[in-house]
Amino acid sequence: MRIDLHTHSSRSDGTDDPADLVRIAADASIDVLALTDHDTTAGWAEATKAKPDGLRLVRGAELSCVSPDGRGGRVSVHLLAYLFDPEHAAVVTEQTRLRAERRVRLVKMVTRMAEDGYPVDPATFLDRFPPDLPAGRPHLARALVDEGVVGSVNEAFQSLLNNSSRYYLPRADTPVDAAIEMITSAGGVCVFAHPLARRRGRVVELSVIADLAGAGLAGVEVDHPDHDAPDRATLRGLAAELGLVATGSSDYHGTNKTTPIAAETTDPEMFERLVAGATAIEVLD
Repeated sequence: MRIDLHTHSSRSDGTDDPADLVRIAADASIDVLALTDHDTTAGWAEATKAKPDGLRLVRGAELSCVSPDGRGGRVSVHLLAYLFDPEHAAVVTEQTRLRAERRVRLVKMVTRMAEDGYPVDPATFLDRFPPDLPAGRPHLARALVDEGVVGSVNEAFQSLLNNSSRYYLPRADTPVDAAIEMITSAGGVCVFAHPLARRRGRVVELSVIADLAGAGLAGVEVDHPDHDAPDRATLRGLAAELGLVATGSSDYHGTNKTTPIAAETTDPEMFERLVAGATAIEVLD
């Protein structure tokens, strides 16, 4: 059984629309797919309607959070939230806030780039996107590719949009413990996404994951393209010690990243443990 619990559609920063994403998953002989767009559930209905027979669909989202790093500072992290009630009041309020904050931040970044002569217009930049899209750096990166400024999304991040760039601006993300509490109250379950993806920047100490396990964290994403073998072994051991579900996922983004769908997968027993903790909505068969 092939289970991929972390993918993105064009409703956030992927390139495949939700209907195409579920068809791509079925064509890749995936048995279970989770749709986890950033801070939105906008793709759920379309993915559900287009779901091919034989594919099980887990509806979820990837939440933008901020966490203690275990060293006295704070760091950006992501939570994969699964099978929660999308109409829960706290979820609606926070996702609306996050999407609005993302768009304001992006316009400020575009303004800085325009002032330096890059071919982007802050007055019209967001016009190309749906109003509920959680627009972010990947969308700016794609625009820079389209304008011929850079050759790829990866190049845009490496040269212009990384966290040390003068164009980078921080986000006002959800405190990670509050996000876990919110999703739990909405009947869902949370997995810490790529917690040791060191190539992306600073990561948390393992003590932080232990603290979050005590606060209701259900699992940790162990097998991820940005984790090396030693970190995978460390996380797998920590998950076993803490009684957390250990998942594996591709973090597929279509052509915005080179990683293919189901490049990493989740063990079926782990998947069943994860699903058993959710009480709001079911996996769609």
